[in-house]
Amino acid sequence: MPDALPTAGDVAAMPLHDGAWGACQVTGVTEHSLVVVALAWHSPQPPQLDDLAGVGPLILDHHNWLGQPEHSNVSIEDPVPAEFVWLGKLPVPAELDAMPNSYQGWGGFTLQVVAQHDWDQLPEAVRSGYRAGATRGPVEVDFGAGPVRKLGATSRLDLTGDDPAMPADGEVRWSALDRLPQCSGLVWAGPDRGLAAALRDRPLIDSLAWRDPPSTVDLRGTSLEHITLDGRVTDLHLPRSLRNLSLAGQGSGMAVTAPDDGRWLELSLETDGPHPSVPAGLRRIRTLTITGRGTVSAMPLRGLTELRTLWLRWQGPPGELLDADSLADLGHLTVLKLQDAYGLAAHTLPDLPSLRHLDVYGLRRSITKPLRARYRHIRLVLHGAKSDTWLAANLDNPLRDWVDGDEKAGRAACKAYAETVRALDKAREPDQARPILQALVDKLNAIEERYQIIDTIRREQAGDAFVALATKAGVPNDTADEWFDDWRDF
Repeated sequence: MPDALPTAGDVAAMPLHDGAWGACQVTGVTEHSLVVVALAWHSPQPPQLDDLAGVGPLILDHHNWLGQPEHSNVSIEDPVPAEFVWLGKLPVPAELDAMPNSYQGWGGFTLQVVAQHDWDQLPEAVRSGYRAGATRGPVEVDFGAGPVRKLGATSRLDLTGDDPAMPADGEVRWSALDRLPQCSGLVWAGPDRGLAAALRDRPLIDSLAWRDPPSTVDLRGTSLEHITLDGRVTDLHLPRSLRNLSLAGQGSGMAVTAPDDGRWLELSLETDGPHPSVPAGLRRIRTLTITGRGTVSAMPLRGLTELRTLWLRWQGPPGELLDADSLADLGHLTVLKLQDAYGLAAHTLPDLPSLRHLDVYGLRRSITKPLRARYRHIRLVLHGAKSDTWLAANLDNPLRDWVDGDEKAGRAACKAYAETVRALDKAREPDQARPILQALVDKLNAIEERYQIIDTIRREQAGDAFVALATKAGVPNDTADEWFDDWRDF
C-alpha cells in the first residue's frame, strides 16, 4: 500500500532552499486534502519536536501580504516531499479553528518561510518604500533615453523591444529603478550593460527573464530567486538565493557555478532534440522538468544521482521516452510525472525502488489497467486516458487534450482544427488562407459561447495552433497574431 498520509497534529521539519530549516503542521484532514500550516520557525539546524512546542503559525506580512497565517489545503494527490522529517504530534494552535479556502502544493510552505525571513532582513526603508509604492500613480523615469512615464506600482518591468525608456546602446541609468519601489521582476535582452550590478544593489528584485544573453553571465551577489535564460550561454554564475532556473535555447557545453552544485535548485530545460543537455555544475539538483518535442531520451540524466522529482513533458507526438532504463540509476527518485506520454507502454519504465508517486497526464487508455497492476504499491495518479482509436485520429491535433476538460467541447475543437488543416491543404494561393483561418476562430468562438471552456491555458494553446497553421500557409507571424487577437471573442 502507499505510504500513510500524515494526520492532524503531525509536525514536520522542512529543509529550505536557503540552507536553513522551517517547520509545518497538519491541522486537519478532509476527503480530498490535508490542511497544513507553516510554523514561525527558521533555524540553521533541523528543529526537534520540543523546540516547536508553543510555536505559532507563520504570519505573512511580506510584500503585499496583510498579516494572515500561512494556512492552506494541500491535495492528497500532491506527494509529501520525501525530505520532510516527521517529528511527532503537537496540539494544533487554537487560533486555527477556521478552515482555509486556499490551496497550494507542499513547496509553497517552504517558499513562504524563506520569503518572510528574507523580508524581515531588509532595511525598514526598503520595506516601507515598497508598501508606499502600492498607491503611487504614474511617475517619470529616465533610463538614459529621456524621461518617460511608468506606473509607480509597476511590479514587472519589460525593458526589451521598442520600450522608449531604454537607450538603444551605451549607458543605462539603472538608478531609475529607484522610482519604482515595487519592481521585483525584470525582462531584459542582449548584453549586460550594467544589469547585474544594478541587481546586486536592489535586493527586492527577485525575478529576471533574459533573452539573447551574452556568453558569460555572472549573477552572484544578487537576490534573484527566479532566472529564465533564452539563448546560448557558456559560463553561468548563480546566486545562493536562486531556487528556479529555466533554460531554453541552450546547446551542450554550458558550465554553471552554483552553490552546492545546484542542490536547492528547481531546474527546467526546454530541448528541441531528443537529448536534453544538463549543464555541468548542476549534478546535485533534486528537481528537474524537461520539456521536449516528440521524443525525449533519459540517457543524459544518469549522472543526476540526487534527483528526487522528475517531470517529463512532451509537446508533440509520439510522446516517446527513449533509454528509459537510465532512470534506474536515479536511486533517490521518489516522484515521477509524465505529461502527454502517449508513446508510453506499461513496461517502458524500469523498476524504481525509491519511487513513491507516479503521475501520468495524457496516456493511452489501453495501458491504464496494467499500470495500475504494476504500481499498486505506490500512489499512482492517471489523467486524460484516451482510446487508441481516438489517438489514431487526433494524436497530431494540438487541441486534443481539451476533451479532458469537456468531452463535447474538446471533440468540437479537434474537429474544427482538423477541418482547417484539410482546407489549408487544398488552398492554392496564400490569399485563400485568411477566410479558412477566420473560420477556425469563428468555430472556437462558438465553442466558447456554448461550453465556456477556453481558459488562459487553452487560449494560449489555440493561439499557438492558429499561428502554426498560418505560418505553414505563408502568413507572417505578426500578421497571424493580429488576426487571432482581432477575431477571437475569448
